[in-house]
Amino acid sequence: MASTTNPLLSSSFYGTKILHSPPTPKTTRSSAPLLPLPFFSKRKLVIAKNEEPNSDSFKSITSQATLAGLLFTSLTTQQALAVDNVTPPSQPAPLLQAQPTKPNSSPFSQNLNLTAPKPQQQSVTDLPEGSQWRYSEFLNAVKKGKVERVRFAKEGSALQLTAIDGRRASVVVPNDPDLIDILAMNGVDISVSEGDSGGGIFNFIGNLLFPIIAFAGLFFLFRRGQGGPGGPGGLGGPMDFGRSKSKFQEVPETGVTFSDVAGADQAKLELQEVVDFLKNPDKYTALGAKIPKGCLLVGPPGTGKTLLARAVAGEAGTPFFSCAASEFVELFVGVGASRVRDLFEKAKSKAPCIVFIDEIDAVGRQRGAGMGGGNDEREQTINQLLTEMDGFSGNSGVIVLAATNRPDVLDSALLRPGRFDRQVTVDRPDVAGRVKILQVHSRGKALAKDVDFEKIARRTPGFTGADLQNLMNEAAILAARRELKEISKDEIADALERIIAGPEKKNAVVSEEKKKLVAYHEAGHALVGALMPEYDPVAKISIIPRGQAGGLTFFAPSEERLESGLYSRSYLENQMAVALGGRVAEEVIFGQANVTTGASNDFMQVSRVARQMVERFGFSKKIGQVAVGSSGGNPFLGQQMSSQKDYSMATADIVDAEVRELVEKAYKRATEIVTTHIDILHKLANLLIEKESVDGEEFMSLFIDGKAELYVS
Repeated sequence: MASTTNPLLSSSFYGTKILHSPPTPKTTRSSAPLLPLPFFSKRKLVIAKNEEPNSDSFKSITSQATLAGLLFTSLTTQQALAVDNVTPPSQPAPLLQAQPTKPNSSPFSQNLNLTAPKPQQQSVTDLPEGSQWRYSEFLNAVKKGKVERVRFAKEGSALQLTAIDGRRASVVVPNDPDLIDILAMNGVDISVSEGDSGGGIFNFIGNLLFPIIAFAGLFFLFRRGQGGPGGPGGLGGPMDFGRSKSKFQEVPETGVTFSDVAGADQAKLELQEVVDFLKNPDKYTALGAKIPKGCLLVGPPGTGKTLLARAVAGEAGTPFFSCAASEFVELFVGVGASRVRDLFEKAKSKAPCIVFIDEIDAVGRQRGAGMGGGNDEREQTINQLLTEMDGFSGNSGVIVLAATNRPDVLDSALLRPGRFDRQVTVDRPDVAGRVKILQVHSRGKALAKDVDFEKIARRTPGFTGADLQNLMNEAAILAARRELKEISKDEIADALERIIAGPEKKNAVVSEEKKKLVAYHEAGHALVGALMPEYDPVAKISIIPRGQAGGLTFFAPSEERLESGLYSRSYLENQMAVALGGRVAEEVIFGQANVTTGASNDFMQVSRVARQMVERFGFSKKIGQVAVGSSGGNPFLGQQMSSQKDYSMATADIVDAEVRELVEKAYKRATEIVTTHIDILHKLANLLIEKESVDGEEFMSLFIDGKAELYVS
C-alpha cells in the first residue's frame, strides 16, 4: 500500500499519481462695412462646418455678434455703402463714428449719423521691415491706416496682414480683447482662416514625430519617478515610482495584542522586551543597554510570525510602518533602492518607530558570486537596505522587524549583529501550545460539550496555528452543512481527516472484491504497526476512499520524537516493516499472482528511509560512520539543488547491497507478524468491510481478545 510523508499516515491505497488634405482657405468679404467682432485670447474664433454652438464662449461671441448685426442694420439704413466703395489704398480707411442719441431711446430703433474723415495722403516709407512684425508695430500701422486686411489663424494665436502697399507679414497675437474693435474702427478687412493649404506636409511630419515625442516624454517621466534628472529620489515625480508603498499608522490599531497570540511563548517574551524598551527606555539605558536595531522572526509557514508583528504594533503604540519585501523590486532599475531610501527617510522622521518587512527573503537573498555578470536590481535593493539599517550615518530610533521562512537563503551581511541583533524562532507549537491556540480560534463558535481540546491537540502533532485555525473553520462548515446547532467532536474529526487526506469520495464505485482487498491491505498495516515495539499507536483505520487513497491507516506519532527530530535505528526499521505490511497481507490472502499496485507509495517510502540510513545516518556496518554523497548548491539561490556522488562505483555497489538488505529484513519481519496473527487479520478486515472505519479503541480490543504479543526479533 502506498504511504504518505505525513507523519499521521502510514499508508494510502492506490496513492500513485498516474497549465485626409484640408481645403484651400478662402477669404470672404462682406457686402457691407466690417463688423466689430469680439476677440479673446485663448478662446478659439473658429469658422467651421458642423460645429455645435453649445459652449459658453460660443454663446458669448454669438450674443455680441447679434448686437453688432443689429447695429450694422441700422448703419445700412442711413448710409448704403457697397462693397465696391472701398477706400483707395493710398488713403486711410474710413472711420465710423456713432453720434450720441437722446437718453431713453432704444438702441435698436435710433438713427445713427456716420461721418467719415476726409482722405489724406499717408507715407508708406515708415512701415516695419521684414515678414514678422511686432504687435506694437502692427497696432501703430493699423491706427495710421496702413493695414488693408488681416486673416486670423484658426486658433486665434496669430494673424497674417496685408499692408496698403501690398506687402504681407505675420504677427503673433497676445491676449488683447480690444483688437477686433480697433481693427473694425480703422476699416481693416477681417477674416478667419479655415485651414492651411501648406499644412499637408507639416501635418504628415507632425503625425510621424508625435509617437516619438510621446514615448520620449513617457521615458522622461519614468526616469523622473525613479530618481532621475526630473526629481531627486523620485520624490515629487509624476509617476511616483520611487516612493515607498509601505502602510503607515501613527497610532497602530491592529486589534491584536500579545494575549491574542498563543503557542509562541518564547517568541512573545523576546518581543515583549522590545516593546518594553520603547515604553520604558530609562530602565535599560541606565544599565548601558541599547535597543536592538532589528529582530528577525524565523519559522515555518503559518506559525504566526506576521501575527506577532501585529501584536508588537498593537502593544508598542509607536508609529508603525509595514510593507512586503516584494514591493521594493520592480521592473525599472533603481526603483527598489529608491523605495528603501524613501521608507527609511519617513521612518527616521517619526523615530522612535517600528518598520516591519514581511517575507524579507524576496530581497535579502544571498548576493551572487560574480558569475553571469549584468546588473541585478535585487542586489541594489539589498545593498541599500544594508546601508540604511547600519551604514555610515547609522540608524537610530528605527527598529526593523522582519519575517521569513527561508533563513538559509539570507545574505550573511543582513544577519549580522547591528542589523538583525535578534533572531526569534517561531516554531510549531507543542501540545500545550496547540490547546491554547484551539481555545483562541474557538472563540465565537458554538461547541458541543463532548469537544476535548486536549484530545484534538494530541491528534494534531506538527500542526501550526494556521492549520488549527483552518481545522476549526472546516469543522464549523461541516456542522452547518449537516444543519447542526453545535460543533461536535465528530465534525472536528472529519475535518481533520479531510485536511490530512482529502475529502471523502462518497459516490465512488467500489466493487466488493476491491473493497475486500483494501480492507486486508489496511489491516496489514495496522497489525504490523500495533505489534512492533516502541512504535506509534494506531488511531484509526478507514477504507473510505479519500483523494488518491483507497484507504488510510492513521497513527499517533510521539510528541517528543516529533519535537526532537531524533529517530532511533529500531524505529526506522519498524517504520519500514509497517510500510510493507499492506503488501505482505495481500500476498498471504490473495496470493502473489493477485497483488496490486496499491503499495507503490509504500515502496518509495521504504527505499528512501533505507538509503538515508546507509548514506546519511551511519546505520550500515559495511559503510561505517561515513556520510557518502555531498550536496551541491546554486550560489545564487543559496540552497541545495542536486546531490553529487563523490564515491567510487565499488562503494555504490556496497550502498545498494546494504539498502537491499535493510528492505529484505523489514519484509521478513512483516511476513512473520502477519502469518502468526492471521486470525486477528481476518477479524479486523471483516470489521472494516462491515463498518468501513475502526477507531483505535475498538482496534485494540481485538488484540486483547486475541491475546496478541509484541514482536520480538
